Amino acid sequence: MRNSTIIRVVVFGALAIFGILAIQAYWIKMTWDVKEQEFHEKVTVALYKVAQHFENMGVNVPEYDLITRPSSNYYVVNINNAIDANSLEYFLRKELEAVGLTEDFEFGIYDCSNNSMVYGDYISYGPEIDSSVVSKKKSDLPIYDKYLYYFGVRFPNRRSYILSNMGIILGSTAILMLTVAFFVYSLFVILRQKRLSELQKDFINNMTHEFKTPISTIGISANVFLKDEKVQKNPRLKQYARIVLEQSKRLNEQVEKVLQVARIERGNLQLKPERLDLRNWLEQVIPGLRITVEERGGVLLCDLPKGSVWVKADPLHLTNILYNLMDNSLKYAGKKGVQIEISLRLEKAGRVYLCIRDDGSGIPTKYREKVFDKFFRIPTGNVHDVKGFGLGLYYVKNICKKHGWRVSLESEEGKGTQVCIEMESVF
Repeated sequence: MRNSTIIRVVVFGALAIFGILAIQAYWIKMTWDVKEQEFHEKVTVALYKVAQHFENMGVNVPEYDLITRPSSNYYVVNINNAIDANSLEYFLRKELEAVGLTEDFEFGIYDCSNNSMVYGDYISYGPEIDSSVVSKKKSDLPIYDKYLYYFGVRFPNRRSYILSNMGIILGSTAILMLTVAFFVYSLFVILRQKRLSELQKDFINNMTHEFKTPISTIGISANVFLKDEKVQKNPRLKQYARIVLEQSKRLNEQVEKVLQVARIERGNLQLKPERLDLRNWLEQVIPGLRITVEERGGVLLCDLPKGSVWVKADPLHLTNILYNLMDNSLKYAGKKGVQIEISLRLEKAGRVYLCIRDDGSGIPTKYREKVFDKFFRIPTGNVHDVKGFGLGLYYVKNICKKHGWRVSLESEEGKGTQVCIEMESVF
């Protein structure tokens, strides 16, 4: 994965997460406000009912400014007369339960003679708890100096009540935070794998570069050894020298493939396209290909048009593409005497098709979409008679992509495979 791709993933992922978190925070705030307003309205209705009960008992209740809320969980009710604490507790319980509030509360009555709040009681609706715990929860109710006679009611667990009524939104928030944590962890894993991948690529690139010099030295030495008169006269030595030279060439080709793929992935592979007569170019390349095919017991056929076919291409990489496709046809032929055909045709719409077809064993359906993947090789069980790194078709796909060409593959088991490269003609 390229650095630019990772940066895009991080940026867009972070923006998406921040956006979702902002929306979630907004909904939490809105839900809290709604539940808080709902709680406030229930308490206000209940306290109005309590005041009406006292009014029915002959207590003078003011028409305006009856209920005040000094703090978020504390309410005072303006009563213009002394009231009975037991009656107050009864009415508070009755009316709060009537509006659906069964939350703990504590109440007190203001004593104007000594300017203090006379504590009433702590009313708990929860399971029975130790009196020592209740005593810790009790606290003096604050004095509200704007009224002469009043009683105060405080709800110590107001926040808990509101939160308990926000179960769905809090549950969705927990799931969201879990998703964010998973995204951050995934990002951490991706970055770690990217770092390990870069280390692996650097190691392979350095290793292949280090191999270039000794491989070249082996090839030169084998070539000199093969030309020696004594070696020429000794069939056994001549055979060994030829084997060393051929294998050094093969190893050099594999190293060169790795280096080319590394250049593609780093994005520093520079093409040198030029106007090329594809028919004339094929006529120059095919003799060398025919020798390679015939050495492996195959037959190479050609189907070329009569006139010139001009395209814009990098001759070096186009040659590599052709050799890679030819090498694949030979490696996966599944039989000796495979027949390979190179065809070139120019369509009326200005499209050029360069196709390589063989009559080999073909590719199973389940592997056809994967053959262009890096390092992919068609499984052959415990038989390892097909050599290579699985980089040939990956290289072909990427070079075609950089040229702006389209590469397609058709295959049928037992009948062979055809790979076509679609190009645009130039004039």
